[in-house]
Amino acid sequence: MGTLAVRITDGHKSFHGRRAPVLDGVDLDIADGEFLVVLGTSGSGKSTLLRIVAGLEHLDGGTVTWPTADDDTRPHTGVVFQQPFLMPWLTVRENIAFGGRFAAHRDRFDAAYADELLRTFGLAELAGYYPDQLSGGQAQRVAVIRAVAVRPRLLLLDEPFSALDPAIRADLQVWLRDLARELGFTTVLVTHDIDEALLLADRIALLGHGTVRQQWRLDDRIDGQPDRLRTEILAHYRDTSLTAS
Repeated sequence: MGTLAVRITDGHKSFHGRRAPVLDGVDLDIADGEFLVVLGTSGSGKSTLLRIVAGLEHLDGGTVTWPTADDDTRPHTGVVFQQPFLMPWLTVRENIAFGGRFAAHRDRFDAAYADELLRTFGLAELAGYYPDQLSGGQAQRVAVIRAVAVRPRLLLLDEPFSALDPAIRADLQVWLRDLARELGFTTVLVTHDIDEALLLADRIALLGHGTVRQQWRLDDRIDGQPDRLRTEILAHYRDTSLTAS
């Protein structure tokens, strides 16, 4: 697989009021530089897993390690949620710069680099706009660029396009794929959308019943592979949905 960026070993997580554990013995390796899609139905624990990798939640049992870090600490991480959470009183450029105000990001944020990202990924003309002047797709693009502008080694995305219209979502999926390939960071996206997973992933990990049920690699994207994998993934996906809550 190459150099590992993240390793989760025997991960367990429960929440009060839920009978079954959300995560129940998850083992997952994430390779440095890969685009991993964690696929799962509602209630499968995929967002919880992402929040654990981000450091926003903690395992009840098991470990998260960072093999490429000298001191085994989390690499610099950017996170994008389902909603863009832009500050309404700030312009696009100011929203992107906002991440640089935090101590953890201050040394990594460069306004010139942020402007370069806006130009490279087709947002320069929006730099002076306020959030209420943006479409949903434009706002989510800005949220992704804000996360990328602090030069993360690891980008985590929690169903960032799920609330958008299908046509806009399709455009943004291609945009995100191109951005991740050009900038070369490790990317983990969680989704319930099989087609989105097939479009974006180097590897798909299906989460269900509290653990990783199956994995598929899309190294070569050979002719016919997506159609064959869609059928196989759908069969496993339906099986995991039987007990999802």
